[in-house]
Parts: sequence; structure tokens; C-alpha cells
Amino acid sequence: MDLIAVPQAVSSAILKSPESVMLPTPSYGPRPASAPSMVPVQATTPRAPAEKESKRRLIVVLERACLEAYKVSSGSGSRAKDGKDAKYALLNCDDHQGILAKTGRDIADARPDIVHQCLLTLLDSPLNKAGLLQVYVHTAKGTLIEINPHVRIPRTFKRFSGLMVQLLHKLSIRGVNGNEKLLKVIKNPITDHLPVNTYKISLSGDAPTVRLSRYLPALPETHSIAVFVGAMARGKDDFADAVIDEKISISDYALSASVACGKFCCAIEEMWDIV
Repeated sequence: MDLIAVPQAVSSAILKSPESVMLPTPSYGPRPASAPSMVPVQATTPRAPAEKESKRRLIVVLERACLEAYKVSSGSGSRAKDGKDAKYALLNCDDHQGILAKTGRDIADARPDIVHQCLLTLLDSPLNKAGLLQVYVHTAKGTLIEINPHVRIPRTFKRFSGLMVQLLHKLSIRGVNGNEKLLKVIKNPITDHLPVNTYKISLSGDAPTVRLSRYLPALPETHSIAVFVGAMARGKDDFADAVIDEKISISDYALSASVACGKFCCAIEEMWDIV
């Protein structure tokens, strides 16, 4: 189910910085009965916390993700003084090249489309539909986001952007037919949210190349597997060096983050006999 864009009406900001601002609380007026919902529909079979801890699964952490809400307009008139007409957008290299140039930032710093592609690949996978996948997003600014396996990410980038801006403002998104949070900002570090028995891997083009069909079965069968994937356009693959057990490459060729996620999921599905 697709989502509509984030509302434009806002109040006082919850985060201020020279380049980025998280959206403050919007003031919602009465919504017509025919208006579409802004949030995803919640699945009817959420996983219990005990099952998440005990069942072996794959955990994917998208590191250094470019998700940044930027104030693109202050509005006009008296409402501009209190920020009620301010407009915010998810900073991206297609729509905000002028902003990036003005602030002296690299265009590679604004690639939220990479996260969008990865989430579509991961959440559409049979592994996720089997209830054996958990995804986290760790942004370049240090925000840690937990993705509920049942959330339906918008297919279009425009609507995805609206959802992410709303999440960065509200810190959580609930389903329209339930109270469970489908997207939420959680406390760092990521290791606090991993099962006790977790083997942690980071993907890097500079590491030794392994064939996943041989590598994965050799890992401890009692452990879940956490894989850290860089969700940025370019940069060093040192984002998880302090917490991982091993760093590997899964191809002799440079892969996009989305392809790497899909390749890893397919290998796990084959090993765990998920069709």
C-alpha cells in the first residue's frame, strides 16, 4: 500500500543544525473520510519478542544511510515566524543540488535512494516473509531506526521520502489498524538490539572474497547472523569494525548495496530451505 507525502504544517523544531532539521510536531486538521492514510497497514501476525530472541534469523544493518530532513522553505507572512508554514524534504542529490553546493557538501552525501532500494529488496524477500529477517538502518548522523518486518515500504521514491521525513520528526510510525510501531527510532548502540548469540559480519570490497554457499554453513548453527552493509554512495567500509567478528567480500565485482542485500538473502534462503 502506498503512502501520501508528509504534511506541510509544522510547529517548533525538535532538532536544529546548520544543514539539517528534524520536523517538529505537525498540527493536523480534520481529515475527510475519503482521504488516504499516511501510514502503512499493520500486519495481523506480529512476532513476539521471545520469538525474536530465540529463533535463528538474519539481521541486516544498513550503515551510514543518507536520511536527512532538510528545511527547504520558511513560509511567508506571520505564520513564518513560528514555523507553521515551513516545508521540509528528504535531502537528495536530484532535487537539492543547489543546497548541497551552497553548504559545500558532496553530492554523495545525499543518496537516500540507496536505502529505499535496499529496503524494497529486503522486505520483499521470501526470507522476510518467512519471518526470519530483521532490518535496522543506521544513518550517517547516528540515528538508529528499527524496521518492522511487516511494514510496506512505498514503491515510489517521492512517497518514501515523505514517510522518512515523518519518521525523523515523529520518531515512530504506527499502523493504521493497530498499535504496533512499524518504524521507530531506537537508542544506540546497535549491539544492544542484537540477540546474545549473534555472529557479526561486515561486507567490504577490500576483504577476502568468499562463496556464500560454502561460507554460511560453516558458521555456528546456534547463532543468528548479523550483516552490516554500507548504504552510502562511496566511502570506507570501516563502519562496523569495532563490533564485527569478520569482514568479507561476496563477489569479485563491485556490487550495489541492494544487490549485496539480495545476494545475501538468497544464500540464506537456500541454506535454510526457504522457497
